[in-house]
Amino acid sequence: MQAPWGAVLVCRPLQSYAEHFFTAASVVLRESQDEWNGLAAFAGVPRDRLRLLNQVHGRSIVKAPVGDDSMWIRPAADGILTADPSVALVVRVADCAPVLLADRRTGAVAAVHAGWRSTMQRIVPAAVERLAAEWGSKPADLMAAIGPSLGTCCGEMGEEVVDAFRSAGHDRAALDRWFIRAPGKRPYFDLWRANREQLEDAGVAADAVHVAGLCTRTHPEIFHSYRAAGAGAGRMAAVIRSRRRRVPVA
Repeated sequence: MQAPWGAVLVCRPLQSYAEHFFTAASVVLRESQDEWNGLAAFAGVPRDRLRLLNQVHGRSIVKAPVGDDSMWIRPAADGILTADPSVALVVRVADCAPVLLADRRTGAVAAVHAGWRSTMQRIVPAAVERLAAEWGSKPADLMAAIGPSLGTCCGEMGEEVVDAFRSAGHDRAALDRWFIRAPGKRPYFDLWRANREQLEDAGVAADAVHVAGLCTRTHPEIFHSYRAAGAGAGRMAAVIRSRRRRVPVA
């Protein structure tokens, strides 16, 4: 799909239930008000109806209440959800996984920033649970899209990361699937698989989880990547907007 500034990615199955898009390297999304104004316009909302977060690599999920017209002060969190079609939810990434969720029955949506730390803390299942608590969302009614992020090919980690996952209660079988090893080499983390499996374990149907499968580090000319560019890397946005109540899903 083309935005005024360049190409954006969409997940076609998800697009049937929620307006959304993933930006690429054609915008930097730091302090340029023109870029943020353009992103808001493409999302179909005024600039002050973008709901961004101060992302802290945790597992906190916040709600953007329906009908709340007060000034939005960015909370410290890594996930946000709403059923309000007048706002657009945004998470920013530069190797971490952006995960977008939509309830096909109620129209509620969520955006999650899932780097390895938040994945270790099970942030995506936390979002599924929060959707259920706020709007009665059933996991079987959810659809998920995992956008461009660091692939297993470039996901080299230290042994301390594996130890952190183990200490967080992830079992050995999961660690063996998520951390790819070659003899004498450091482990490589499969961020996509870990989040997909956590979604499925939370009750989301396997065929409702869609993974872009595009590694940001492998394609630095197309995507922003912290591992490729360091602290000077730009940020990509994953944006989602509710379409109000959907018809019941069989």
